[in-house]
Amino acid sequence: MKIHQHKTPLLALMAAALFLLGCGEKEQAHEKIEPAHIEHIENSELSRLKLTEKAVERIGIETVPVAEEVISHSEASLRTVVPYSALLYDVQGRVWVYVSPEPNTYVRHEVEVDFVRGDKAVLNAAPPPGTPVVSVGAAELYGTEYEVGH
Repeated sequence: MKIHQHKTPLLALMAAALFLLGCGEKEQAHEKIEPAHIEHIENSELSRLKLTEKAVERIGIETVPVAEEVISHSEASLRTVVPYSALLYDVQGRVWVYVSPEPNTYVRHEVEVDFVRGDKAVLNAAPPPGTPVVSVGAAELYGTEYEVGH
């Protein structure tokens, strides 16, 4: 009987140790991954947003290149255009687009709108032609940049 009495506390101690080890592994396996990393750009009011692939997919971000098109307004000329959906207006009335300098990375870029025609914004000041701009998901990026909801 004495051998059985000594085994019971030892078995209980071993079970508790295994339980605690298992809990630690579960915590490590469920480490929280942030969907967006925000880096302040030195000497500017801007930030660089780096999103995970899953975050880009969930938001549904789409980009299109800044284009040049012949636009007839007062006279026909080659103008820089972006989709109207790419524009964001801040509380000061400044107008922005998000450019994507590399995959899953986004930076706000100020633009100057001359006029809007249909679903296109004709710009006086813009990123260079060919630069990818966010055409779907810009508002969500703006909220992420300013940590709305955190």
